Amino acid sequence: MSPYPSFIYDAQASGFNKPFSAVSLSLSLSFVLLCLAFMLALTPLPASAADTAVDSHSPANTVATTSNLASDDKSLLTQNAQSLTTPAAVTSPINSQGDAIEQFVAADFSQRQAMLGQWPGSAESLDTLVELIDNDELYQGNGGQTYLLNADDELFTYPDRDLTDEWPSDLAQVTLTNALRSALVFGQAKVKLDSDDPAQRLQAVSILADNIEQIDPAIVSAAAVREDDAEVSAALSTLQARLDFRDGDVATQIAALDVLADSDSPQVLIDVKQALANDNLDPNLKAALLAAEASIEQRILISTWTGHLFTGLSTASILLLAALGLAITFGLLGVINMAHGELIMIGAYATYVVQNLFQAYLPEMASWYLLAAIPSAFLVSAVIGMVIERIVIRPLYGRELETLLATFGISLILMQLIRMVFGAQNVEVSNVSWLSGAYQVSASLALPYNRIAIIGFTVIILLLLVYLLNKTRFGLFVRAVTQNRQMARAVGISSARIDMLAFGLGSGLAGLAGCALAQVGNVGPSLGQTYIIDAFLVVVVGGVGQVWGAVLASLGLGVSGTVLEIGIGAVLAKIVLLVLVILFIQKRPQGLFALKGRFVD
Repeated sequence: MSPYPSFIYDAQASGFNKPFSAVSLSLSLSFVLLCLAFMLALTPLPASAADTAVDSHSPANTVATTSNLASDDKSLLTQNAQSLTTPAAVTSPINSQGDAIEQFVAADFSQRQAMLGQWPGSAESLDTLVELIDNDELYQGNGGQTYLLNADDELFTYPDRDLTDEWPSDLAQVTLTNALRSALVFGQAKVKLDSDDPAQRLQAVSILADNIEQIDPAIVSAAAVREDDAEVSAALSTLQARLDFRDGDVATQIAALDVLADSDSPQVLIDVKQALANDNLDPNLKAALLAAEASIEQRILISTWTGHLFTGLSTASILLLAALGLAITFGLLGVINMAHGELIMIGAYATYVVQNLFQAYLPEMASWYLLAAIPSAFLVSAVIGMVIERIVIRPLYGRELETLLATFGISLILMQLIRMVFGAQNVEVSNVSWLSGAYQVSASLALPYNRIAIIGFTVIILLLLVYLLNKTRFGLFVRAVTQNRQMARAVGISSARIDMLAFGLGSGLAGLAGCALAQVGNVGPSLGQTYIIDAFLVVVVGGVGQVWGAVLASLGLGVSGTVLEIGIGAVLAKIVLLVLVILFIQKRPQGLFALKGRFVD
């Protein structure tokens, strides 16, 4: 019997071999494929597909397609060449999902340019886009996704701003060409001009004024017609007068100069001086130019000196904050606390620590860290001050030279501790967002918000201190011990406890000064050394232990120092100021206000 199965044996017996079987299998498959092709050919195509197939191969459609491409190229060239003040309509971005910033990131060049000409989002979102691009934080992922990359190389998703470890393989930074940046400038102006906020519209006028050679006068005139705010209307009138002065005839220029004469803009003064430099001027036009030049220069001079006085006032506020605590401790204890500057430094570093804690654990509230830093700086400096008073100063009462040397050693110890903990380099304390920027009083005068806040903060601290010293039981005890320590002890006042609390109060005020200084200057281990000498000068000139004397002395030293720096430089101004203080002390050793009381050391 054969070992093979019967069907194989039968096939072999019938004469079938392997090559013949392969040929017959190929013929069978070919027949099946031909049948399928025939059936598909007999099946009618859908109308849209058939039309598409016919149109895509027809000569007429070829011509139409070529025409459309040519039309698109012509439109793109026209869009790139046209004035940025009259942007084309926005084309649909590649990715229409998400907010305006996400659409901008996903769009191509022409679409971005069109979006900037007619921004689909709010003015705030456009300002955010400008900020992100200027800070080099805006990036695009592989599929057009939007990411934010900060200076610490931390990647965040947008718009939820969640930290992510999944980096795209092709992360590209979103940058602006010159054409896009110009479109962005005028896009900002257009969006802000349509805003309901007068401040936004005033910013738009400022943007247009900075790019006056490229703007369309029709935009200015149309905005002036519908403007109802007096300040914005005046700014638009000035801008319109500048346009008339640049492009009008002699009569129009003279009329425009009547408006420009009331301006204090440095750019307007430059325009007038350039016009005066021309030869063969009309006599009437030249007279109007000279009058406008004198008026504008006078207004700019007034604005400049107003800014100088404001700077002096803010400097005086900083000096007062630094000197208030020293005035209390020096007047009460008679101790020359050379570590007072380091207590100011500790307040600044406490502000830095609170900022980092908010950024790490409360990032959504990071812009409000300053509200928590103020009490923190006061408490940290006050506690350290009370420890210094209890351990170092109390055993040395009545020995002025020893206390001076001891507190000087404490200042060196505190500086070295700060260097060990935070490093020798300055640390960055960011200015909170709601104190960034400046209040634009006029074209040549801007008052920074952070310095305005410091002045207001100093006034509040001064009023609270005056209330504490004059209207509370603790203040009564402090004044009693300051005026006559033995009599205060005789009536039952614990002078040792009052000394400790008063020294803690003065140290806490130094911490508040450090918190304020962190918003306007560098924070480093040598911060306190910058202000300690000036603080002592304020205390000596104002009178030992006299709060109102410290106020007047800080105003005098701050404003006069700023004015002298403008005229003779910072170094000579400091020398002249010290000479004036020495002469004043020689004539009035007790200061502006003498200490009242029967007890005199």
